[in-house]
Amino acid sequence: MEDTRTQTASPAEESRRSHHSSSTLPNERDDQDIEKQRLHGGMTEGTKDKEPDPNIVDWDGPDDPENPQNFPRPRKWLITIILGLMTVSVTFASSVFSTASTVTAQQFHVSDEVMVLGTSLFVLGYSFGPLFFGPLSELYGRKTPLFMGFFIFAIFQIPVAVAQNLQTIMICRFLGGLFASAPLAIVGGMLADLFGPVERGIAIAVFAGATFVGPVAGPIVGGFITMSYLGWRWTEYITAIMAFFFGAVGFLIVPETFGPTLLERRARRKRFETRNWALHARSEEMPVDLKHIATVYLIRPFLMLVREPILLLITLYMGFIYGFLYLCFEAYPVAFQELRGWNEGVGALPFIAIAVGVVFGCCVIVFFTKTRFQKVLEREGHVVPEERLIPMMIGGVLLPAGMFWFGWTSNPHIIWVPQAISGGLLGAGILLIFMQGLNYIIDCYNINANSAIAANCFFRFTGCFGEINILIDDAVPQSGRTVGHDAAGMSDSHIVPRADSILYLWE
Repeated sequence: MEDTRTQTASPAEESRRSHHSSSTLPNERDDQDIEKQRLHGGMTEGTKDKEPDPNIVDWDGPDDPENPQNFPRPRKWLITIILGLMTVSVTFASSVFSTASTVTAQQFHVSDEVMVLGTSLFVLGYSFGPLFFGPLSELYGRKTPLFMGFFIFAIFQIPVAVAQNLQTIMICRFLGGLFASAPLAIVGGMLADLFGPVERGIAIAVFAGATFVGPVAGPIVGGFITMSYLGWRWTEYITAIMAFFFGAVGFLIVPETFGPTLLERRARRKRFETRNWALHARSEEMPVDLKHIATVYLIRPFLMLVREPILLLITLYMGFIYGFLYLCFEAYPVAFQELRGWNEGVGALPFIAIAVGVVFGCCVIVFFTKTRFQKVLEREGHVVPEERLIPMMIGGVLLPAGMFWFGWTSNPHIIWVPQAISGGLLGAGILLIFMQGLNYIIDCYNINANSAIAANCFFRFTGCFGEINILIDDAVPQSGRTVGHDAAGMSDSHIVPRADSILYLWE
């Protein structure tokens, strides 16, 4: 793929570019050129020097109030908060069912390991959704596919709540995850539509925090609901109510933010106002046929993984790390409920420490962005993407430290406090790695970021699905083993040359 970094190229980047040049498939450059013109108002190097076409509808200068980049700051942050709450809803849904695994396993006469599929199939649905919602958000704008997917996700919570057999639960959990991926695939692009590089880093911190606060809150709320008179089915009813509420509020408040779509609407409006049927947006000059859609949107993500060692490495790393979060959803009940004898509600409270760690990680990102990152940008005029990796390397140290801490304090004869506190390191480590990995991908691939993120999401969540199911036995005490031994073993598997260090040294 043709590299799209906007910063001054390092030797490593030049090497990558020469690799792209030699490995590009026939006609792929044409597809990329068409896409660049479509997404950036039709402007390419060859058209910048030409006389402007009076029939082309564009922004009314750099301060056009309809340009999302020029929205008032309070409005931008209100939109960001609403999008964050929608993200919390879909990520909350991914884990809230995990607390009902034991109860539903007994009700439907299957093992606990089988009911883990209720969580892992939802995550598997996450992996396929971005392959569709990413392209839809660039063809039809952000808002329509976002809310279409979100409301369908909300609807699929109801069949799970009323399910009378295991098949209904599993199928609807997978489909719920498929449509729940809409915010995960689209919100990052919406934040890029709204914010510049520095503020975008802070906005992405809010988005990433929501991505992790949701699944951490799920077991806490779900544990108390499951053990109450409401029963496990209300974990799904509560999720549906929350999703419909935030979806309705978001639909009323969140506008379309995709520039080409807004300009197409402006052109359509002006055609009827002026009766000048030649008026059009630049993006409308670019035909989008099935071949273009297949090449640019469906094939490109997989080609990028093959040709982009940076993307492949960071994707493998993020997938491995993201799986730890969902393994915690299975390991924590063992550590605090089975070994320490706590009930389902109280046994989920240690997840609060992970949530605190997530918030701390967000604060670290905001501090880093407003200090080092912003200063480098002001001094140099640009920032290489590898600057994003510094907090990521901090997270790469905190995560295994938290795993060791969790493992070494898992003996029920040791007071619960130190084991619960270890969750703070886990949450901060996972957040720093995940969020900065996402920022790094966006900075590296710019116009192709959606394709890169789609590829990253597909393999990250697919790998997470496999990690949950393959390693779940290691989260359950067997043959005299304890959670502590297994946690320490997972920590050992993490102490390897990490992707962040390799990429930073490569730069």
